[in-house]
Amino acid sequence: MNKQMKSHTVGNIRTIISGELVQGSDEVLVKYGAYRLKQIKNQNTILFTDKRIIDWRSLKKFFPLVLATEWKYNKDEIPENVTVIQVTNADEAYWKFVHYYRSLFHIPVVAITGTSGKTTTKEMIKHILSADRIVTATSLTSNSRTANLQYLLSIDEETDAAIFETAVGSPGDVLKAGEYFKPTIGIITNIGAHHLNYCKTLEAYIEAKGEMLQIVNPAGILIINAEDSNTSKINMSSFKGKIIKVGTHRSCHFRARNIQYCQDGMEFSVKHKKRNYQVYVPGLGVHQVYNALAAIAAVYEMGVTIPEAAYQLKTFRKFNKQLQVVDGINDSVIIDDTWSITTTSLEAALKVLNEIGKGKKKVAIIGTITDLGSWGYIIHEQAGDLIYQNGVDVLITIGEHASIIAEHAVKRGLTSPVYTFRNEVLVLNLLNKIIDSNTIVLIKGDMYSQPIIELAALLRKKK
Repeated sequence: MNKQMKSHTVGNIRTIISGELVQGSDEVLVKYGAYRLKQIKNQNTILFTDKRIIDWRSLKKFFPLVLATEWKYNKDEIPENVTVIQVTNADEAYWKFVHYYRSLFHIPVVAITGTSGKTTTKEMIKHILSADRIVTATSLTSNSRTANLQYLLSIDEETDAAIFETAVGSPGDVLKAGEYFKPTIGIITNIGAHHLNYCKTLEAYIEAKGEMLQIVNPAGILIINAEDSNTSKINMSSFKGKIIKVGTHRSCHFRARNIQYCQDGMEFSVKHKKRNYQVYVPGLGVHQVYNALAAIAAVYEMGVTIPEAAYQLKTFRKFNKQLQVVDGINDSVIIDDTWSITTTSLEAALKVLNEIGKGKKKVAIIGTITDLGSWGYIIHEQAGDLIYQNGVDVLITIGEHASIIAEHAVKRGLTSPVYTFRNEVLVLNLLNKIIDSNTIVLIKGDMYSQPIIELAALLRKKK
């Protein structure tokens, strides 16, 4: 995130945060913001802090630096090229600055949350709008809370629209993101079961996602997947804005019909206000249709027609390792879905495996689902249910917790061969024996799981 904020002078910022100049000049320009030392990456940054800085030498390359601080320094403590603004409360000063900065821009700001599809939907919106507008957005999946300030400050006078992911690690995360972004459009893609290590219960996780209703501008828009059962548990009666439903049901404002798998993507028609529009979106799976519907609905509210959106979507580039179909060892077909794993994305992946694997031997290699806390056992059992319901010809799990998936699938009645492994080495030996040109292999796991990532790389046919 190298784009700098709209520049302000120290004098201007002092007025906003009610601070007193103790050292330096009101004329110094401020181009970046931070509230932690490690966030300082550039010169002309303002740091809001209640802590005393002792190691000035490590900061020297970032001078001129501006400090908004509660700490009362002696004059001889502060190096030259450091401007100090004294404030009574650094936290209050910080939020005054954040709210002021956001108030400078009257543009569409989209906030997206959901268990799966956040990044894809965000990238689709960005791709469509970037045809003729300057857009700032969360970069790839970098959506941690500590990045919110930098993303807000990436909006400047030239920005036409902004799209940000608001992830839920724990309750309050979406509310906190709302303090920064104050979105005009909110999107909830879907709600599965994830991050239960901090949310503790599924109900609390649904509630944490439902914070989206509180952060969207009262005159704004909320876009929801009408067919997602957990989203439907959110009480939406308090929301004052416009609710737009996407899905396949006739009650949806943007309704997908005639959904078909085709070469590397999905074809479908969108029914909106009694008219039908043909759409092709790269990326396999019905879940990709829902991502596209949410993106189309969002850009439509920003003045992009559905035909214009459909035209742009044709050239959308989906991410590597998201249901990526590649040539595999022994002339097999590999579906590499090692971007992330939740029960929501696992179900979507199994449906794709069944659809494009018709007539072939279907092998599923599944890794551990993380961030579940005390829910680990139950969620892995639910994953076992999904395997049993969707059916595979061979099931392989990697990792201690993933073995619960295998055990539960067998308990439910899966009669296919099942193998459980601790690491990837023995899996490759087995696969070399059982896969051939009539085999399709789904490998599903997390981008942070080294055994899964290494195995996925080994399964690809060497060029």
